[in-house]
This record gives sequence, C-alpha cells and structure tokens, in this order.
Amino acid sequence: MTPHTPSKHQLERTAYRRRQTVRSVLVAALSTGVLGTLLVVAVTGAPGWERVRASFLDLDIARDAFPAVLTGLWLNVRLLVFCAVGALALGLLIALLRTLRGPVFFPVRALATGYTYTFRGLPLIIVLYVLTLGVPGLRLQGMPSVLVLGGAALVLTYGGYLAEVFRAGIESVHPSQLAAARSLGLTYRQTMRHVVLPQAVRRVAPPLLNDTVALQKDVGLVSLAGPIDAVRAAQIATAETFNYTPYILAGVLFVLLAIPLIAVTDWVTLRAARRQAGG
Repeated sequence: MTPHTPSKHQLERTAYRRRQTVRSVLVAALSTGVLGTLLVVAVTGAPGWERVRASFLDLDIARDAFPAVLTGLWLNVRLLVFCAVGALALGLLIALLRTLRGPVFFPVRALATGYTYTFRGLPLIIVLYVLTLGVPGLRLQGMPSVLVLGGAALVLTYGGYLAEVFRAGIESVHPSQLAAARSLGLTYRQTMRHVVLPQAVRRVAPPLLNDTVALQKDVGLVSLAGPIDAVRAAQIATAETFNYTPYILAGVLFVLLAIPLIAVTDWVTLRAARRQAGG
C-alpha cells in the first residue's frame, strides 16, 4: 500500500494554520500582559494603596489564619457534597411531578409549581434565617442541628432552580419519542427512565453543573447561622486582628475549590456545542 503523501497545497494550508495559531497566541499573550500591567499600575498607584494593602494583604496574618480557615473549608466541602446531591434529587423529583399529565395529577402539579415559584423568588438569606433561627424556636423533639437546617435551606432553594433545568430538558425531548416508546409496550415509568431522562440529563448537563458551581459559592452563607466554616473562621480571625486579610484568604480558597468544577463545566459545555454543531 502506497503511503499517503500530502500535496503541496495541503502542506501550505498546514503551514498557514500553524502560523495563524502562533500569531494568535502571541497577540493574546501581549494583550494580556498590557492589560495586567495597566491594572497593576492603576491599583498600586492609587493614593490609598498602602493602607488597603496593609488591611487586606498582610501575609503574616494570612499565614496565622490559614489553618483555621482551611479547617472551616473542609466543612464547606462536605456541606457542598450533601447539598448538591440533595438539590439534584429534589430538583429531579419536582421536575417529574410538574411533567405529570392528566387532571388527576393537578394538585401535585400545583404544589410542585408553587414550590418552584416560591423558592426561586425567595432570597437565599431569608430562607437561611427562617430555617436556622426560626425553626429551632419551635423547640420540637429531635430538632436537627443548625448546620443541617442550613443545608436544608440550600437544598430547598437550589432544588427550585434545578427543577426548572430538569423540566426544560424533559420537555425538550420530542413527543414522537415518547409515542414510539409507548407503542413498543413501555410503561410511562419505563419510558421516562430509559428514553426521556437519559436524553434530558445529557442536554441540560452544562446548566446543571453551572448551578452546582453557584451552590459551591453559596455554602459559605451557612456561616450566618453560626457553624464555623471557612467564612466564619475568617470572621473570627478578622475580629482578633482587626485586619481583613483572612477574608481574602477564604475567598482565594473558595476560588481554588471552584476551578476544577468550572473547568469540567466549560468542557461539558464545549462538548455539547460541538455535538450540536455536528448535527
């Protein structure tokens, strides 16, 4: 078999694309360097820069506060895992209830709709205060801890958003596929499980991951109820030193925690866009 030999035009096209790629990388690096230099000069040249640096960027205080903030961040990570699983499960359940057909299911659909309207409209901080400060005031037997109640507030709020994302994915599946599945003898439950949900979840995976990133950020709000997470630990260190550097430290750790999930979200979004462009 004769080995493939690129033509002259093919080699020229390959060389042209390589030159364009190098040129794009150089232009991007140059523009990034210019913009970064301008930002550094603008910030460090401000009249109050030394005062801001001493109040927010003290390395000694950051080093002293690091163990406590890192310990608090571990609490945020565990809370994120449980809240993400709970919100996804609740959102999927609510979406399925909202897509039920038939007049007999009207009360269920009405309750599910009321839930999504309520918790998508309520500010998260109000839900947190009601569940972590109001509910314990009832003094019921077996009352869970404030941390659990704070996690429940996050699950209820984000469950409302995720329910609408799941519902959009379910309703994006063409009705002919449901009819084809039912004509093959599948029940409604089997149709949803084997035909509709796999396609729906694949189509809405990017927004689902995006909401999970937002949840990762908002788990820090549970500190308002008292648990010592990363934000609360930074608040304690700030009160002891009268310096805001621990808050910057906590923010940096949250960003580092979010980067892998954001990268996965971007990868899934790009993959979905390429699949759609390819037909």
